[in-house]
Amino acid sequence: MKIDVNKCSGCGLCAPYCPMGVLYKDGETMSIDHDECVECGICLNCAKCPKGAFYQDELSWPRILRAEFSNPLVPHASTGITGRGTEEMKSNDVTGRFKPGMFGLGIELGRPGIGTRLTEVEKVSMALAEYAEEFEPVNPVTQLMVDTQTGKFRDDALGEKVLSAIVEFTAPLEALPKVLERLRKLADEVDTVFSVSLISILDENGKSPVEDIAKQCGFPVADRTKINVGLGRIPAKGGN
Repeated sequence: MKIDVNKCSGCGLCAPYCPMGVLYKDGETMSIDHDECVECGICLNCAKCPKGAFYQDELSWPRILRAEFSNPLVPHASTGITGRGTEEMKSNDVTGRFKPGMFGLGIELGRPGIGTRLTEVEKVSMALAEYAEEFEPVNPVTQLMVDTQTGKFRDDALGEKVLSAIVEFTAPLEALPKVLERLRKLADEVDTVFSVSLISILDENGKSPVEDIAKQCGFPVADRTKINVGLGRIPAKGGN
């Protein structure tokens, strides 16, 4: 994102719109801290500069990653999906993505106001790779990996900053306590904030097996459950 200094009046009306707080007064005009900017496009699309001073050149690799992860209008070149999530992990047991005895994990790093460097996302993926049966393939984070066995990213992407990114994988239920303990340690090592989503199919009693395990490990479970009942889609063969 750029500002045409010949148009900008320095009024500062745009500054409150920036979710990263990177717009600042620089002499008589406004300026952008490009190292911290995540290319979300909010200043261009929402701030409605009275002088029309904002403009954006075509982004190239690797800076385009900032827009792909931070601007919901820009699809990921690797998946064709906009936004930071994926489709199948959210559709849960409708497609048979999760089997009995398995769970899905979604770790979202970054939030407006802080964001995250992809170096921090790589820390999480590499720290948890030994427990992952499979990193979600239709996920832009997975597409950055050069080795899904170790969770290692391609080096030229690591310096980019994004609004948030999600690491997603499936693993056996028996690995969940170790995964949660590793996440407890990562909370002190990762230079951003993150939230954890646990995904599973319900057991024969209609209960979520991951909830009890999380509570036993000392992790309170927030009452924000999403349940997909599969309306409009054919359930996976043998699924619930």
